[in-house]
Amino acid sequence: MFASLSPITWLGLLGTPLLIAMGQVLFKMTSSTAGDFSLRGLLALAANPVLLAALALYGFGTIVWIYVLKSVPLTLAYSFMGLTFCFVPLLAQLFFGEPLTFRYALGTVLIFAGLLAING
Repeated sequence: MFASLSPITWLGLLGTPLLIAMGQVLFKMTSSTAGDFSLRGLLALAANPVLLAALALYGFGTIVWIYVLKSVPLTLAYSFMGLTFCFVPLLAQLFFGEPLTFRYALGTVLIFAGLLAING
């Protein structure tokens, strides 16, 4: 199945989880400037350019994903969304200095093993 996929479909399978992970980083950045949970705070949050960028990444990722699903069965394609659990900690380390642990590395290996088991 996967041998017959176009390079652009592969880009979507791998790129969508990366877009989602990047959106998570922007959500975390937004959280540091979020005010109180009030009407005023929510209005300020709605106008936050970092939040708007995160939502744009999610929206673009969704559009890409829809085109991926034209070529790949959902049961196979969705397993690639597990890559977000690999990408988010890497980006969190890069942008926030969060530690990468042995447990993270082990989990990443298991996620890749799961991808191979499901799609291999």
